[in-house]
Amino acid sequence: MNLEPQFDKVLYRHDEVRAQLSSGEGMDSQTIQRLSKELSELDPVVTAIVAFRKAREDMVQAAEMMNDPDMKDLAEEEFYALKERLPALEREVQIMLLPKDEADEKNAIIEVRAGTGGEEAALFAAELFRMYERYASLHGWRFEVMDVNDTGIGGVKEASATITGRNVFARLKFESGVHRVQRVPATESQGRIHTSAATVAIMPEAEEVDIQLNDSELRFDVYRSQGSGGQSVNTTDSAVRVTHLPTGLAVACQQEKSQHKNKATALKLLRARLYERERSAKDAERAAARKSQVGSGDRSERIRTYNFPQGRVTDHRINMTLYKIDAVMSGDALDEMVEALVAADQAERLAEME
Repeated sequence: MNLEPQFDKVLYRHDEVRAQLSSGEGMDSQTIQRLSKELSELDPVVTAIVAFRKAREDMVQAAEMMNDPDMKDLAEEEFYALKERLPALEREVQIMLLPKDEADEKNAIIEVRAGTGGEEAALFAAELFRMYERYASLHGWRFEVMDVNDTGIGGVKEASATITGRNVFARLKFESGVHRVQRVPATESQGRIHTSAATVAIMPEAEEVDIQLNDSELRFDVYRSQGSGGQSVNTTDSAVRVTHLPTGLAVACQQEKSQHKNKATALKLLRARLYERERSAKDAERAAARKSQVGSGDRSERIRTYNFPQGRVTDHRINMTLYKIDAVMSGDALDEMVEALVAADQAERLAEME
């Protein structure tokens, strides 16, 4: 694959943007901010291109020097060292040149729902929600609970949160799908292993500029918040359900005692779901052509199994198994899975470019 035209294009654009910022002629603050952001994104790519080209030139020079008897040994050593290093440098540049997912830099909204398996599924859903909360804490991200529908005995029917930080969606987007658990429930007297499931959805947080909601297309219903077992949480109609009439999508929130806060949270979640719906529609054609669909984000796809008796976690998309289930559930070892999924997605997209 000849990358030279792309290299030249990046270097030309880098010089162009830098020149524009240096002159500053006729630019408002928004333009300066946009160009500054573009320059900061181009800087590491240019550095990688320059390093790759220099290593390639040095290798050519070392090959020529190998003809000199006095320099042969030293030149051979440098030649083979550069020859071994060059593929890694080229791959680094290739990865940087891959098309960016516009949502990668966004914050994320996570939804975890109990699937098949009754109360055991609800308990597992609660554990997954805590796993992502701890994982966010380890990365210095802010984890803000939006809504929780609990069962009253430690489980959750569904829970959602906003995760704010650097490249949150880029790191978490491969977590969407069905997570299966195999273990002996605490209520199981015969010691039999049960299989349950929970669904995780990771959505980029949508700004108003991404998704505009028209009041005429929304229906709001207010009702009294309910706790587990149908017990009333408060005596006011503070819970809010908002329905997007064109799509039928509905979101409910009862976490706060304030109807205003619940309405704002419900709209935030609705906006994220509509944005993800649009993204999925755009990606559907491309995803259909991909083999492993690492990044398909299909909520119905079984992506991972957590087997507690054997202490293992297996990601079925990349056939990766870690025998450290406690470290994964505490968030400490989840990065090993995340890094492998990111690498697999990059390899898949690089293959598409060839």
